[in-house]
Amino acid sequence: MRVGHWFDGDGAILRVRFANGMAEANYRYVQSAGFRVEAKQDRLLYGNYGMTAPGPIWNQWRRPLKNAANTSVITLEDRLLALWEGGGPHALDLDTLATLEKTNLDGPAGRLEAKEPFSAHPKRDPLTGDIYNFGVSIPGRNARLLLYRCDHAGRLLARRHFDLEGIPLIHDWVMAGAYLVFLVPPVRIGVLSVLLGLKSYSEAMTWRPELGTQILVFDRTRLDLVARGDTEPFFQWHFGNGACNDQGDARLVLDLARYPDFSTNQHLREVASGRTSTPARATLWRMLLEPGSARVHEQVEVSPRSVEFPTLPSAEVGQGWQRTYLSAHRIGTDTTAERYDTLACFDHAQDRFTEADLGDGRYPSEPIVVADADDPRQQWLLSVVYNGNEDTGELWIYNAAGLADGPVCVLALPHVVPLSFHGCWRPAH
Repeated sequence: MRVGHWFDGDGAILRVRFANGMAEANYRYVQSAGFRVEAKQDRLLYGNYGMTAPGPIWNQWRRPLKNAANTSVITLEDRLLALWEGGGPHALDLDTLATLEKTNLDGPAGRLEAKEPFSAHPKRDPLTGDIYNFGVSIPGRNARLLLYRCDHAGRLLARRHFDLEGIPLIHDWVMAGAYLVFLVPPVRIGVLSVLLGLKSYSEAMTWRPELGTQILVFDRTRLDLVARGDTEPFFQWHFGNGACNDQGDARLVLDLARYPDFSTNQHLREVASGRTSTPARATLWRMLLEPGSARVHEQVEVSPRSVEFPTLPSAEVGQGWQRTYLSAHRIGTDTTAERYDTLACFDHAQDRFTEADLGDGRYPSEPIVVADADDPRQQWLLSVVYNGNEDTGELWIYNAAGLADGPVCVLALPHVVPLSFHGCWRPAH
């Protein structure tokens, strides 16, 4: 049963546990309310990001969008949260992946209301353990940016909101020292056509380059707006990291996978059809920003290679860093037709791009960088790989400092795991 967009698939979580020299894996669908109903009837019933509800148009009005719980995960002390862009998180058992409940993050600052989303890209402060996140709600003609701060257990400690202009698409953001930074791309959603059931959210999105990219800088402690500015139009799904500049000039440095326009959305829609024909190529960019005024001092492409899913060790989030790890296309790969087919590292200090060689027909997911339990200076890079030559799922493990040396371990998964989005690592306690 084909969905309308790569973002429409139901969420399934892969857990790999390492202990006593062994590894075990389990893989389960999140038992969301929509998933359970559709599984029982064995057919698609609900709309989502890139599709309207099947059947007559009145289905669009009587069936809410399905919370697919399919985009990212974050671990708390006693549970795993499966996250989705447009709704609240689902709580799962850390060991069995059994779906426990939808959670409202009840805490001193209240709780998430039914229509308040908790987005798929939270950031955890490596020093305090506090978790920051956002959501975009649509109370009317203009959207509202919701800001959250939770403690390490997921209890809501603080919340604020900021009214936006129109209804933009905001997927990710960046923590940079004492600031939270959002780059609002010039994509606007014609929500009336969605409410009438005429278009999906994806189909109702319009590229508006004349609006430019809006920059919003918030104080991390108070969640107050510090500055607001504008820069040239571009689009990004994902940031790598942000930090205070190490040159002592109080500027912020941000890394992102930048697209020149919004053609990436059509490209990802075509992924669901099995054949992509729309070019959509992101490269790694660095931005230097004045936080007090949101003025951009510099924007530069640091590597011309086709990349996505920039990431780094969790201990470096919001702080200075040297290496950004990425999914990438190999040189010579048709970037329009093929998925990302290698793993890479960009060393900012040495201005050097290094990559692994996975061979033909192997497609990695977002890399996860893990510090060795005995020696934190030693870092490992993990990625779930779809092996298209044998139609199998595998977990590849590299020495993060030696991608070109090949994997130190390849673990066969019991079943195929399709190309996926994001993951996280939870050290043993």
